[in-house]
Amino acid sequence: MSKRILAVDDSKTMRDMVSFTLKGAGYEVLLADDGVNALTALTGQMVDLVITDVNMPNMNGIELVEKLRQDPRFRATPILILTTESDDSLKQRGRAAGATGWIVKPFVPEKLLQVVGKVCA
Repeated sequence: MSKRILAVDDSKTMRDMVSFTLKGAGYEVLLADDGVNALTALTGQMVDLVITDVNMPNMNGIELVEKLRQDPRFRATPILILTTESDDSLKQRGRAAGATGWIVKPFVPEKLLQVVGKVCA
C-alpha cells in the first residue's frame, strides 16, 4: 500500500510539481491550496505525511502545523515545510510549532524524495 501525502501550497504550479514528483515515486497525493482547505481535506481521513508551504492565504503553514499538532490524530504525523523562506527565526517558529523538517524552494526532486522517504519510513 502506498503512502498518502497531503501537499499544501497556494501556487498551483508548485502543487503540480510536488504532486508530479511524489506520484512518480509511487506516493498517493492529496492537494490543498491553503491551511483551511488542508484541514478540510483531512476531515475523516489520515495521511502519512503533510508537506506545506508557509506563506498562504487564510491560514499559513505555521498555523497549519500548530492546528495539526493539536489534533491527536496528527501528533505523530511527519510535517515538512517546503518554502522559499530561509530565515532562521521562521525556521525556529516552524520547529516550535511541531514541524519535522524544512526544505527551501526551489526543490530538487531527488532531494525531496530522499527526505520524504526518510520521514515516511
